Amino acid sequence: MTLPAFRVGCDVAKAWLDFFEAATGKASRVPNDADAIAAFLNRLPREATVVFEATAPHDLGLRRALDRAGLRSLRVNPSRARDFARAAGFLAKTDVIDARMLARLPEALDMPEAPPFDPEREALAALNRRRDQLVETRAVERGRLADEHDKVLRKSLESHIAWLDRAILAIEAKIETQLAQPALAARAALLASIGGVGRVTIVTLLALLPELGQRSPKTIAAIAGLAPINRDSGTLRGQRHITGGRRRVRRALYMAALSAIRCVERFKQFYLAIKARSGHAKIAVVAVARKLLVTLNAIIRSGEPFRA
Repeated sequence: MTLPAFRVGCDVAKAWLDFFEAATGKASRVPNDADAIAAFLNRLPREATVVFEATAPHDLGLRRALDRAGLRSLRVNPSRARDFARAAGFLAKTDVIDARMLARLPEALDMPEAPPFDPEREALAALNRRRDQLVETRAVERGRLADEHDKVLRKSLESHIAWLDRAILAIEAKIETQLAQPALAARAALLASIGGVGRVTIVTLLALLPELGQRSPKTIAAIAGLAPINRDSGTLRGQRHITGGRRRVRRALYMAALSAIRCVERFKQFYLAIKARSGHAKIAVVAVARKLLVTLNAIIRSGEPFRA
């Protein structure tokens, strides 16, 4: 690992950003708005590397400003940063302490550079996030409707559900318009070449997994939380479990795996073999989801569609 020459830790909050420069020990607080962030970054040396936690949507302005300034950045999973903080003795938690901790993090961990800022993907991610919010709200309202017997309240719920239906259709139309952008359209067509990979899964992967096609099979599975983690100590051999990763991506791949088992003979046979060996259908579906992700990763890397 090559240690960045000039490291800057950044703790991101909704109202402001706290920076800590490892070389000078200087701490700075900057309002979380485009002009203030740009002014601060412009005074940093060009070899500076900014380390910050993934705190979307509050880190959006910082990521956009880093791209414009041409500075290298490392975007860290918050749980990973917190685990490092405890291990390094940062027991107290303040914005300034978090910024100082993030500046030290590359000393101990080998961290990949954050993917380049992609405005088209960011717009797709925002639309996808809004669709998820509307779908979740609709599911809650449908649950309330099933338990409600008062006619006035039922009418209110039905009206709200109808409005949510229209809002979801409108967002999905905007998603389709965004997917028509050339770069996204080409990747979407490759992902759709596997039977069972539907539109929601495609949008989720393009929006939330920019590393797709750029990482090894093991790494991409770990990012999605589909890599089995060992639980061994001494002579004990514990059961492997998946953990961590990007929950929304994992959910989408699980549903796609259920469809792929029905649509693609290769995935069906793989599912049946794992199910017979493990005795658990859910374990077999998760294994298919992981195999599906690894296949999609290879498809994007090669630029060649899937051939059953």
